[in-house]
Amino acid sequence: MTSVVPLKEKKLLDVKLKELPSWIIMWGFITKGIAGAFQRGYYWYYNKYFNVKKGSIAGLSMVLAAYVIFNYCCSYKELEHEQPREYH
Repeated sequence: MTSVVPLKEKKLLDVKLKELPSWIIMWGFITKGIAGAFQRGYYWYYNKYFNVKKGSIAGLSMVLAAYVIFNYCCSYKELEHEQPREYH
């Protein structure tokens, strides 16, 4: 016997590819829902990497790496023009 879990209660990793569009549509994209998702993500990240007994620099280094990559992507057009060119 298999138990049938409603589509809305499934986690993203449990949803099959053909069910993905209907799973996304079921979630309400209101401001409160989006803010709640960011809040849950923040608390998950904080509790996993910062609020631990034996903490390490991993959490902070990932935030720093994301910040550096984001800034590089934002300023890529300006940096692209400063690349040295060889004229033959």
